Amino acid sequence: MTEEIKDIKKYIINKKHVKFRFNAEETEKSSIRKSSEICGIDRGTLQNRKKVRLCSLLEAEKPAFIPGMNLVFMRTTITNGCIVNTEEEKELRNLYYLHEKGHVCNISPDYSGILAEGFQRLERKIAAAREALKVSDKDTADKYEYADILEEIIESIYAFVEKYAAALESDGRGEKAESLRRSVRSGAESFPEALQLLRLLHYLAWLEGEYHIGLGRFDQYLYPYYRQDRELGRITEDEALSYIEEFFLSCNIDNDLYPGVQQGDNGQSLMLGGVDTEGNDCFNELSKLCLQASRELKLIDPKINLRVNSRTKISQYEEATRLTKAGLGFPQYSNDDVVIPALLRWGYEPEDARSYTVAACWEFIIPGKGMDIPNIEAVSFPKIVNRCAEKYLADTDSMEQFCEMFLRELKAEVDSITEKVDSVFMFPAPYLSMLMEGCAENLRDICEGGIYNNYGLHGTGIACAADSLYALEKFYYEDRRISADQLVHAVQEDFSGEEDYLKLVREEMHHMGDGDPEVDKYGIWLLDTFAKEVEGRKNKLGGIYRAGTGSAMYYIRHAEELGASPDGRRKGEYFPANYSPGLSVKTKGPLSVIKSFTAPDLSKAANGGPLTLEFHDSVFRGEDGIKKVAALVQLFVKNGGHQLQLNAINAGTLKDAQKNPENYRNLIVRVWGWSAYFVELDKVYQDHLIRRAEYTV
Repeated sequence: MTEEIKDIKKYIINKKHVKFRFNAEETEKSSIRKSSEICGIDRGTLQNRKKVRLCSLLEAEKPAFIPGMNLVFMRTTITNGCIVNTEEEKELRNLYYLHEKGHVCNISPDYSGILAEGFQRLERKIAAAREALKVSDKDTADKYEYADILEEIIESIYAFVEKYAAALESDGRGEKAESLRRSVRSGAESFPEALQLLRLLHYLAWLEGEYHIGLGRFDQYLYPYYRQDRELGRITEDEALSYIEEFFLSCNIDNDLYPGVQQGDNGQSLMLGGVDTEGNDCFNELSKLCLQASRELKLIDPKINLRVNSRTKISQYEEATRLTKAGLGFPQYSNDDVVIPALLRWGYEPEDARSYTVAACWEFIIPGKGMDIPNIEAVSFPKIVNRCAEKYLADTDSMEQFCEMFLRELKAEVDSITEKVDSVFMFPAPYLSMLMEGCAENLRDICEGGIYNNYGLHGTGIACAADSLYALEKFYYEDRRISADQLVHAVQEDFSGEEDYLKLVREEMHHMGDGDPEVDKYGIWLLDTFAKEVEGRKNKLGGIYRAGTGSAMYYIRHAEELGASPDGRRKGEYFPANYSPGLSVKTKGPLSVIKSFTAPDLSKAANGGPLTLEFHDSVFRGEDGIKKVAALVQLFVKNGGHQLQLNAINAGTLKDAQKNPENYRNLIVRVWGWSAYFVELDKVYQDHLIRRAEYTV
């Protein structure tokens, strides 16, 4: 890292740029009033409001520069992203299911087209679409109006860029100003220009009011510009690294303004490596530089993901493990050998399946094509086990009968969820739509659907449910160590009076994560059952439902709603994050965990959701530690694991950070599918991280 990059980083993490911000909520409210001559919340009105809001904010934004930074564009307006008033939002909620407050999110645009040809590419698409309207009267008026909206947004973007270009000229950077003017209209001609244009495109998506907007396959769409500049001798490798680090720094300028469940949950994820559309390995020099840039900067954004497969070289795992050692929770690994076949089975085209990336956290989506909602709801497996125990345990004679009741209740739960979410409503996103295939050329907003429109259901508490089922089989149906009434009462009363049973299931029983096939069979059964129940269901856009192993924030929420469970989890104890052993489970170590959690056929439940392992930070000391962890990751992939994230943490450090947060402002941890500054998390998430088991290799 150069001294210049260090200075920029210091400026940003000390939030000196915040002095340029001002409250623009009145501008937002005014834009809503100006675009509300036509009353109501119909699609056309909302599209117009979204346009007026974005154009008003672009006009209100004031050019501001970070000293020494080549890249420009940062937020100076503070807004709330609203385009409806309280009464209108209430009306929408009465009519529809508003997922993520109705905003388009968890999406990865196609940046490559505009990087290559600029916004003139979009102008040509819109003009051609207008021309096509002359021979058709179907929805012509609405489409003409939408074409006007898109063109007005592009003109506002040009005016905004011109405002910055003029400020650059006043700052003595005339060459940068001309580069900006040209590239925004006709595309980037160099690696630095491509990064600058990408910064603009990403910035605009957040300003429009969408969120959890990913960066997709960063090392693939930028590689042609990198390779060209290196071959022509325009930049050295070190200069390229500095350009990448500047871009990564730019992702941390405005991220405190981006909404999420917690600070840091903003979806600025990028994917490295993997294969191309023909199936050839495409981890390249730029991929490696991105790993290095993230390792040197040690910041929460962007979130680094890495696609691997059974043929990935151990040297690549070792390079990635050096990034894990930095303590950022990066990279998150995705296994092409599992994910691509799953996407193919779900109906994705081969070239699209091979081009997958992740959404905000770990859900698999297709850049530029997917309007999938991969986190639309979640099924709580422990809740279903508890419900079955209360309703059926005393009247069933075998584990087989109990499992039949579980299937009945699972179906009822999935029925309820799918019925609720099928009325999902999304606000229009005209700017973002221009970055999605099939929208500008058809004058259709992405909120009406993309090339793919599938929904994903998380599955929470998988290990807790598997452990509970095994406990029922062993101690109720087989050994008769406890009666049905006693067990139900024990769970309802948080094991008061049944301390012997509690000790039995927590300390003496094997659990999912111990590598015991007798327990793991229930993890296999749960995921197979979940996948079968979801399979074949269609949403209102014709898309399918995908089963997954993720939890998102539900590992807290679902546990708070439930109370205790038959596996010995006490009331107030939370589920494990994602696809991981129970928090109170002391396993035999990471090898047994991998054995248990790769036992299921994970291609059946590949919506997303990683096995999460915590390691004491001392594990990574020395090259030998790096090699051992890298070999462990390789084993996970070769055993058929789908997704993996690692945390290098120290419980003692985390506890001290809770007591003395002022000393740990830059302490980073992996939460559920994103990384954050530990001291900025709510205490419930801090406590959960401290409780997570720390394994040694």
